Amino acid sequence: MAVADGVPASVVPDIPYVRRGEGERRATYFELFFDLVYVFGVTQLSHHLLGDLTWPGAAETAFLLIVVYWAWNYTTWMANWFDPDVPAVRLVLALVMLASLLMAVSIPEAFGDHALLFAASYCALQVVRNAFVVAVTPAGTFHRNFVQILAWSLLSVPFWIVGALADGSARWGWWLVALAVDVGAPLVRYWLPRLGSTPMGEWQIEPGHFAERFQLFVIIVLGESIVVTGATASDVGLTASVVVALGLAFVSSVALWWLYFGQTATAAVRRIAADETPGRVGRDAYTYLHLPIVAGILLTAVGDELLIAHPDEKLGTPGALVTLGGPALFLLGVLAFGARVGRQQPWTRTATVVLFLVAVPLAAETHALVVSAVVTGILVLLVVADLANVGHSKP
Repeated sequence: MAVADGVPASVVPDIPYVRRGEGERRATYFELFFDLVYVFGVTQLSHHLLGDLTWPGAAETAFLLIVVYWAWNYTTWMANWFDPDVPAVRLVLALVMLASLLMAVSIPEAFGDHALLFAASYCALQVVRNAFVVAVTPAGTFHRNFVQILAWSLLSVPFWIVGALADGSARWGWWLVALAVDVGAPLVRYWLPRLGSTPMGEWQIEPGHFAERFQLFVIIVLGESIVVTGATASDVGLTASVVVALGLAFVSSVALWWLYFGQTATAAVRRIAADETPGRVGRDAYTYLHLPIVAGILLTAVGDELLIAHPDEKLGTPGALVTLGGPALFLLGVLAFGARVGRQQPWTRTATVVLFLVAVPLAAETHALVVSAVVTGILVLLVVADLANVGHSKP
């Protein structure tokens, strides 16, 4: 691997399994194929929330979303170094893909009869993927890093399995501990006794490919929202109200895409490339701060599905929370993401978050079509404001 001026030599070993060549890397066809399982997983999550639009249902969906996202996220880190076009790597990713499919299939009953399948599938894909890296890498810094990552993956397994065998609140307790271990591991840099933490300077990533993979996941969730709303419109019948609702849902999806990809996403790639510790920025800006972005789009999709199914009815409190809370959570995620990569966000986005949240009680007593029209209109205004700022910034 070439060494850029002023940048330490890569810790990634020069073995047949790793990506080779200079220049910007792009997502491979197998990575795109791999993502298809997560398209299904996201659909399962939205249906899970829609089927139980209560606080307990929301808590379960949020928990399951983090687990699904975490499985995909870890695989993205691994594939940033290992080449999916190499047969051995492709085979491992195919096994991870199968485990991910089993995990996604079990989502509707993940807190019920299929708890063990959900937990075991997640544990299997985490351990197998990390064990492969440990097995094929020679002794050295990179190998040690993955030994520590594998150790943390193994540490959470008993909590997942015991939780799956427990019932009710006991399951929640065990699984929250398990998830805390998995989600907290990168924050403590996989610290282990005697070995210490993995240095952030050794978390080297290829910024273009890494950012592209997370951008594609955002597109997956946006695409799922379009598929779900289209399918719902077909099921309920294409009345005038449903067609208008479908149009509003589509425009809001386009607006969310624009607010993310318009400026911030591109600026983030440059920020990571210029940083002395790109892995730290990648961990913060993508691994963690993309979660509220994804969750916001998922909530928005659930709101759009409610809108299309009942366009002429009042939203009610649950409907208002997802219809307004989804865009608000998305904007909060974009604001945090922009702040981490040094991209100042317009004050109008913060004001919109506040407006959406305080308007929930009023929206609950208003017809879904009216609320959707107002929310979509505000999102479009944010896009127009962004385009105006770009125009004024040009010489």
